[in-house]
Order: sequence, then C-alpha cells, then structure tokens
Amino acid sequence: MKTNDTLAIGLMTFAMFLGAGNIIFPPFLGLEAGTQLLPAMIGFLVTAVGLPALTLIVFGRLSDSKQLTNPLPSWLATLIWVALLTAVGPAFSMPRAVTVAYEMGINPFVDSEQLPLFSLFFCSLTLLLAFHPGKLVDYIGKIMTPLLIIMLCILAITAVVNPLSAPLAPQGEYVDFAFTQGLVQGYMTMDAIAAVGFGWVIIKAINNKGVTDKKAVGKSTFKVSLIYIVLMGACYLAMGYVGATSSPIAAGASNGGELLSLYVAYHFGEYGQLLLAAIIIMACLTTTVGLTNACTEYYQETFGVPFRRTATIVVVLTGIIANVGLDQILALSLPAILVLCPVAIALILCALFYPGQTKYRNTYMAAIAIAFIFGSIDAASILDVVPSTMDDSFNKWLPLYSANASWLLPCALVLLSRKLKLSMKSRQLAGSHN
Repeated sequence: MKTNDTLAIGLMTFAMFLGAGNIIFPPFLGLEAGTQLLPAMIGFLVTAVGLPALTLIVFGRLSDSKQLTNPLPSWLATLIWVALLTAVGPAFSMPRAVTVAYEMGINPFVDSEQLPLFSLFFCSLTLLLAFHPGKLVDYIGKIMTPLLIIMLCILAITAVVNPLSAPLAPQGEYVDFAFTQGLVQGYMTMDAIAAVGFGWVIIKAINNKGVTDKKAVGKSTFKVSLIYIVLMGACYLAMGYVGATSSPIAAGASNGGELLSLYVAYHFGEYGQLLLAAIIIMACLTTTVGLTNACTEYYQETFGVPFRRTATIVVVLTGIIANVGLDQILALSLPAILVLCPVAIALILCALFYPGQTKYRNTYMAAIAIAFIFGSIDAASILDVVPSTMDDSFNKWLPLYSANASWLLPCALVLLSRKLKLSMKSRQLAGSHN
C-alpha cells in the first residue's frame, strides 16, 4: 500500500477512536496524579492504547474480521458479534457520543433544551458521511483528522509554553499505586471493545486500496496501528499534562470535562469555549461515522442487508436513544460494557495464540465463558447488587475485583494452561520420535 494511503488510514483510525471520553479522561488523571504523572500515564497507555492496538494487529493477522469468531459455533459467533456491535453502535456508544457532543459543545451556548434538534442535525450529518464508505478515508483521514490534531495541538502547546502551575503532590491511589491506577483508568476507557468494531472498517479500508493478500493486510494493519499508537499516545500525554498543571483553576471540577472547560475558559475566554466545542463535536462525529460503518459492514456481509438501509436504522436508533439523556445512557451502558469488554478481550487473546483454528474451540469457549461470568460479577458490583458479605469475600479473595477486572487472571490462566498442555504434548511427541 502507498505511504500516503497508509498514513490516511492511520489518521482515520486515530480519529475514530478519539471520542470525547478519550479527551476528558486524561486531564483529571493528570490532576490527581500530579508529580506521579509519568508512571500513571505509562500505565494508562498500556491499557488505553496498547489493548486497542493489539486488537487491530490481531485483526490484521486474521485478515478477515469473521475469523475472530471462526472457532466458535455459528450461533454463538453471531450472538457475540451482534451484542458487541449493538453495544458500541446504536445502544450505548453512539448515543453517548451524540449527548456528550451536545452537553460540551452546544449546551454552554444555549438557554433552552436543544438536544432533539441537535441530535437530528448530528445524526443526519453522520448518516450523510456514512453513506459513502469508500470515501471514509478521505473524509476523516485527510480532512477532519488534521483539523482535529491542529486544535488539540493548540491546547497542548499552550500548556507547555504557559503552564498554570507545577504539578502538585499525587492524590488518593496515585500516591502509592500510580502505575496500577493508570492501568485501571486506561482499561475503563473500554476502547478495546471499540477496536473490535473498528476492525471491520480498517480491514475494509485496506482492502479497498487493493491490498487483499493475508501477509500484506497484516503488514499494513501493523503500520496503521503504529500511527494510531503514536498519535493517541501523544494526545493522552498532552491532555494529562494539561490536567497536571491546572490545579489553580481546578476547584469545583469533578471530572475531566469540567476541568478542560475551566482550562480553556481561563486561557482563551469565549474563543476557548468555541475551540473546545469544535474539538468535542468533531471527535464525536468521527466516532459515530466510524461505528455506523462498522455496524453496517457486519450486517451487510453477514445477513445481506443493504448498506444504506442498515446505516439508516442504526443512526435513527442512535438519535432516539440519545434523547434519553447522558446520565441514563451512562448508567445503563457501564454494566453492559463491563460484561462485553472482557468477552471481546478474551476473544482477542484467544485469536492471538490460536488464530482462527477450529480445533481449539474448547479453549475459546472456556475463555469466553469465564470472561462472561466474571464480567457479570464486575457488572453486579457496579450496580451495587452484590450482598455485602459476598462483596467482602470477593474483595479478599478475587484479584482485581476492586478494579472491575476480576475476569483477567482466570481467563489468562485458562489460556496459559492450554498453552502449557500443548507444549508438553509436543515435547512428548518429539521424545517418542527420538
């Protein structure tokens, strides 16, 4: 693939991942981490950037998105794909993007509730861009992303040249466990589950450039992933530094969005609010366009549903659910995503070690079952429906339960034990041949 095409798809990938949550997470992390910003950000980058990048690289090795679930029974593979794409599509992620774009980009400038009108405009624009999937790289990778990067650079350069203060002492868990807390916060961005959806779009974009050979697709995907890693990592570091140096104006801020609003208002006044609004709206728009295409690509390839019909249904549902309100969407989405994200990561880990091989069906099934069960425990904990005695026992005996990642070690043990068994078996066979 041509260098310009690789760069454009890499820029598109960065923009699709860069939703409003990715912009507002790091500033608050930076504020709380203070002088421990570096170890906290390293941990954050491992899970917030490393996991999605690993997912994309695995997709590239498979060369066909459906091979991710190829070892599973067809009914289970279809169920998982529909659940994952519904969650990152019209059920949760896309409506959240619409409402965040409104709350941070439009609401500060209007006196009355305009969410229905804004969601109609925003969803119409999403649909218009999604109707031309072949030009997605041109729209996002070559036009929208450079503008987004320029606006983010303005914030980053301002923070470096004119910091409000030196970073303060770390707070809370960041005092003794900055790296670990960064890992947890990065995991909570849930970009690993978004990467499963975006994998469809990226592989399709590479194929559209005439690259279909399996090894060539893998090589191109690896290059695209590197571009994503560099850009997203730089964005996170910049936003983290903004937060770490913003303590003088941080009073009253309870999240990264409020902190960022206070920061741009201090430095740029009314123009700063417009700059932040443009960044948030554009970041959310690139995400909704990418997710619309991810959903429609799957339904078109799997069920033969016409692209435009599926895209219209996805976007209309998004607009309807968005008007439920941001708080309700967040309350409903987090438990569901805490169940689905472990399942998605378990699939990626299985495909990393046993790519598309049906003879390892039992390993895939065991890893997914464990991820689902322990992910459900984490979701129940978030909903605060776990009995207190059981909650105490889980905190005591279940590693990473307090971080809502209790599924990780059991799932890793399943994969590791399977790998050890295969290694021992191959050694025995080698010994018998000798």
